[in-house]
Amino acid sequence: MIVFKSTQDKVLAALQSVAGIVERRHTLPILANVLIRKTGGQLQLTTSDLEIQIRTTAELDGDAGSFTTTVGARKVIDILRTLAPDQVVSLESNAGKLVLKGGKSRFTLQPLPAEDFPLVQESPGFGPVFSVPQKTLKGLLAQVSFAMAVHDIRYYLNGILFVAEGKTLSLVATDGHRLAFASATLDVEVPRQEVILPRKTVIELQRLLSDVEGNIEMQFANNQAKFSFGGMEFVTKLVEGKFPDYNRVIPKNHKNSVTLGRAPLLASLQRTAILTSEKFKGVRLNIEPGVLRVASSNAEQEEATDELDIDYGGDAIEIGFNVTYLIDVLTNMQQEMVKIDLADSNSSALITVPDDSNFKYVVMPMRI
Repeated sequence: MIVFKSTQDKVLAALQSVAGIVERRHTLPILANVLIRKTGGQLQLTTSDLEIQIRTTAELDGDAGSFTTTVGARKVIDILRTLAPDQVVSLESNAGKLVLKGGKSRFTLQPLPAEDFPLVQESPGFGPVFSVPQKTLKGLLAQVSFAMAVHDIRYYLNGILFVAEGKTLSLVATDGHRLAFASATLDVEVPRQEVILPRKTVIELQRLLSDVEGNIEMQFANNQAKFSFGGMEFVTKLVEGKFPDYNRVIPKNHKNSVTLGRAPLLASLQRTAILTSEKFKGVRLNIEPGVLRVASSNAEQEEATDELDIDYGGDAIEIGFNVTYLIDVLTNMQQEMVKIDLADSNSSALITVPDDSNFKYVVMPMRI
């Protein structure tokens, strides 16, 4: 039976859309496989890592009838990548084996039983469906995801907080040293829902979301989230735990404020970062009326200083930061201007976009 027959680019695109979560080495060998379920001319591809399940439907020609199997996802992708994009490829089931053909090449693959594939049990208690444009969610994720913790013992920090309430969707990420907040308006009113998406889910969503027109539908349950977009269905476990109260972390009413160009500030920080210590990525910011000085030094007693002219008439403040935290936020912003609010050398700084309350970034100072 011919399971599918189509051009290399079509088959590869369908497989790659679900294969991001597949790990080559897993304690359960079948999780390295993709579940292929054929019904007539439609092909359903499903992958899982027990925490996340991704499913897509593709129209790939083949014999009529129903058929289900599993095959090594990465192996098939690696084979397909060696073939030309317009090459017609086919997968045939023959005497308990799968044969992948392309031109004069043929690969005999060993399937594993489809009934052994562990599908994720979907929660019966999903909340109401709401949607935002894919482009909007992709933008929100880009604005906050860099501030997620990596392998933090406080597991609830290794992800992003989603808060849907009324007509607002807010995303928050923090690693304990900095916090990023971004929000967007929804078309419909939704009851308050608060969930933490795991880091791996966030990275996978960023990979799959596109900038083209089209919405992403979301549903949240106590222990799961479900996303549907572009012919794909994405179900993920949630991180259990209580996310910190981000509203208490965001400074209010800092009396000193400076607005300056994002690109010049980023360039200045990147220059001075070259002479920071590997261990302490610290830079000193001296803000005085009319001038911002950025300085760094390292264990070899090397120093860098850089100056920017600014429109500022507030207090003179000297404050230290981990330069990586500042570079991260400026790199992930698109706007021309940024606003920095400061109180003194011991208080967190607030970085925002002028006249836009939808983005906030808080960074703690560092002793240098």
